[in-house]
Amino acid sequence: MKILIVGSGGREHVIAWKCAQSPKVEKIYCAPGNAGIAQIAEIVPLKADQYEELACFAKEHEIDLTIIGMDDPLVGGIVDVFEAHSLRVFGPRKNAAILEGSKAFSKDLMKKYNIPTAAYETFTEKEKAIDYLKSSASFPVVLKASGLALGKGVLICETLEEALEGTEQIMGIKKFGAAGDEMVIEEFMTGREVSVLTFVDGTHIKEMASAQDHKRAGDGDTGLNTGGMGNFSPSPFYTEQVQAFCREKIFQPTVDAMKAEGREFRGVIFFGLMLTQDGPKVLEYNCRFGDPEAQVVLPRMENDLIDVMEACIDGTLDQIDLKFSKDACVCVVLASDGYPAAYEKGKEIRGLEKFDDSDRHFCFHAGTALKDGKIVTSGGRVLGITALGRDLKDARASAYEAVGWVDFDNKYFRHDIAKAIDEV
Repeated sequence: MKILIVGSGGREHVIAWKCAQSPKVEKIYCAPGNAGIAQIAEIVPLKADQYEELACFAKEHEIDLTIIGMDDPLVGGIVDVFEAHSLRVFGPRKNAAILEGSKAFSKDLMKKYNIPTAAYETFTEKEKAIDYLKSSASFPVVLKASGLALGKGVLICETLEEALEGTEQIMGIKKFGAAGDEMVIEEFMTGREVSVLTFVDGTHIKEMASAQDHKRAGDGDTGLNTGGMGNFSPSPFYTEQVQAFCREKIFQPTVDAMKAEGREFRGVIFFGLMLTQDGPKVLEYNCRFGDPEAQVVLPRMENDLIDVMEACIDGTLDQIDLKFSKDACVCVVLASDGYPAAYEKGKEIRGLEKFDDSDRHFCFHAGTALKDGKIVTSGGRVLGITALGRDLKDARASAYEAVGWVDFDNKYFRHDIAKAIDEV
């Protein structure tokens, strides 16, 4: 098979790495890719938003399966374009990707189908949002830009003053662009956060191993929200009891709700969960693999990824026995100092060759490029240093050991990824 992957981050690198393990795969292409992906796949100089050009490339090169890694093209309708060209593609259509593309839609869906989530109100006018905050809100409160905002459009506000400033950022000066045309004001929930990625074929759903993200930039969950500074899998807080509840009340009901709405979902649904005192509730949905969730979940997956994706497309996911190793996995993100605000690029990365001799340590590239024959930084999140271990503590120790193998001038990382496991 010839495979085309659309995307350029750590998520797409691990997808390419996993696809390369399939005996079915002969050739992998990636658009636009990065310096790490280039070691596995042939880089295609097309951007993820060039839907027609990508579809034409897939036809001309007789691509057997295209995998859409990123949220923007999925929400923008790239799958519909590929299907219009009679091309085989993994990911939800535009009318299903709205599950991530509009937080207002997803909240309304959960309310309609009694899927547990935080209480909320939705606003399209800044003045009405301000009136609500002044008259009816209980603090702390959560403000969410309804559209796509690279995982950064969520503000937790302790006071009315903070909430008014947050509303101005989202709906006034449009800090997150058009994502802030609509805003959700949500009840603040407390508890452990857990991420569960699932494969979906429109009717059936299969869970991948649980994971836990670290969103804030600084140690101790301080600083600005980011796309994710690290991850670990499995989550010790995702017990069999919690899993049984989520299967009955959240996972299958979401798939059934989308089907009932005429928005049959095929691809990956990412369930962001909060384990509250009142039981698990949905924080958010994503319509693709998480990043860096994919970096800790896919290395533990024992199945051929191509087999599972094809089953999702064909509606035969119920015939797949999804299996994950007993190993634990931890990923520590190496970022450019200053991320997610201002940061410098173009710093040479040293020490990458040290991963070549290990089958338990992985370096997934997120923001890298090739310049004058050298691999340099080209983004905020640069590398995902990932390690397998006998248990989470072993995997964490191995991941942080490998963090020391790599260096670049403005290297920054959190020192407390997976620290929560010490509390178990």
